[in-house]
Parts: sequence; structure tokens; C-alpha cells
Amino acid sequence: MSPSTDSDYTELRRELETLTTEAFRPELSEIDRLSTLEIARTMNAEDATVPAAVAAQLPAIAAAIDDIAERMARGGRLLYAGAGTAGRLGVLDASECPPTFNTEPGQVVGLIAGGPAAMVTAVEGAEDSRALAAADLDALALGPDDTVVGVSASGRTPYAIGAVEHARSLGALTVGLSCNAHSALAAAAEHGIEVVVGPELLTGSTRLKSGTAQKLVLNMLSTITMIRLGKTYGNLMVDVRASNEKLRARSRRIVALATRAPDATIEAALAAADGEVKQAILAILADVDAATAARLLAKSNGHLRAALESAGA
Repeated sequence: MSPSTDSDYTELRRELETLTTEAFRPELSEIDRLSTLEIARTMNAEDATVPAAVAAQLPAIAAAIDDIAERMARGGRLLYAGAGTAGRLGVLDASECPPTFNTEPGQVVGLIAGGPAAMVTAVEGAEDSRALAAADLDALALGPDDTVVGVSASGRTPYAIGAVEHARSLGALTVGLSCNAHSALAAAAEHGIEVVVGPELLTGSTRLKSGTAQKLVLNMLSTITMIRLGKTYGNLMVDVRASNEKLRARSRRIVALATRAPDATIEAALAAADGEVKQAILAILADVDAATAARLLAKSNGHLRAALESAGA
């Protein structure tokens, strides 16, 4: 990467000055003079505006989810790509999917510019490299059933834009999630989602409202996609992976809520299903053994409600 010149920095400064996420708010220029409670109230009032900004993008979010789910149903993967806070949020969302929805570790992936070390330490220059994004995606052997979601508050981060552009050139589905209108990231993607939250409490600190907005949208992308894939039954996480005591207790409670069966029946069903919640529920509600429940679920592509209907339950 060639050294930046004064003209490069001047151009970048001009570009940043056009972004609402970087705008200076004179009315908050003496916020440090306020009491702690007054600052907290101000910050809370700012945060309260984020859901409305997300709501304005719900049609775009839903359209993206439908396309993501269609590809994941064919075996595709969901990949997030971003730098800094945006990248960390993608990694966080991806890491929550295996325990919540029993996804395979490589089914939902978070890529952060600079690699895992960038989760806790800034990696100089990583966010400015389109080539690095392409290399990170090539290492995952990206295919046409995969989806790449570029995440960037500014909508101008080269790593996120590079990821979307490279993914699109390979035939993958692309989504651009930004917090500025008319962003380069949204323009580069098939699905542009621009949650315009306005200037931050601290000028340019996009880990605040912008980060909150990105977290809310990523929650929707993964959660609703998993609902569409049959990873839930109603609002119950029937594909939860019981990897610790809390989740094992939650598994039992989910089976109880779905079936209203006695504790002994629940324990027996879970034991026969090797802890698989969805299979245990189907066995109880359809009054079949674990092996039959497994076959019914396989036939319905893992959709519990469809398996229950086919079993006449």
C-alpha cells in the first residue's frame, strides 16, 4: 500500500464531512459540563431514536432475509465482513448462531479486517484494503449460494466494499449495511440497507447509535433467517445446542413449553433423542419413537411444524 499524501488526507477529510455519522453537533459541545445523570439522559434519548431508523428500513431488511434464507436452504452460508466495530458486531452475531440455532461453525461466519487479532487490537491499514477482503473470501471458497453482508457505519470502508464487490463478481448474494444514505457500500450490493441514525453523541464515534443500529439489523438477519429455515417452533429455540448446564436446563424448559408433558416424559424423550430438543418434541407430540421422529424431521428438512403435520399430530 503506497504512503498517503497530504492531498489524500484532504480528500478524505472532505469526504468524512459529508457523512451524517461524522457530523458535529454544536448543541452538545459542552456536554462535559453536564452532570453524569444529565449526560446519561441525553445519551439514552439519543439511543431511543435508533429503532425508528431501523423501522424505516424494514422492507429492505425483509427482502434481504428472504433471499438469504433461500440460499441457505440450498446449503449456502451467511458471511459478515467489516472493520472495527462493524466487523466485531458481525463476528459476535456469527458466534451466537451455533449455540442458539445449532448451526455448523462455518455456516454463519464473521470476517473482520485484520483477522481475529483485530477483535481486541486495531490492525493498521486493514480496513483500507479491498484486496484483503477478497483474499479473506477466497480462503473460504465462496460460492453462488453464499451471502456476504458488508457492514460499515460510514458506508465507505474499503474492506466492506471490497468484500461485497468480490462476492458479487463470484455470483454470491450481497447485502450492504450502512448508516449513511446514498453510500458506496449499499450501491455496490444487491440489497442496500441504510439505517440513517444521524450524528453521534460524540462526533464520529460510530460504536454508539450506528453500532446499536447495526446490532439490531444483524439480529434480524440471522434470527429471522433461522426462523425461515425452521430453526424455531413458534418463538421457541428448538434447535438450541445444550453445551452447558444453563442450556441443558433451557432445553428441558423448551420441551416442556412445547408439549406440556410431565418431567419424566421429557427426560426420557431427550435421552432417547440424544439431547436434540426438536426431535424430543416431535416424539412426544406425535407419539413416535426417537428414530421415527428423526426420519420425519429429515423428510421435512428440519421444519418441526411440517414434520408434525406429516405425522398427523
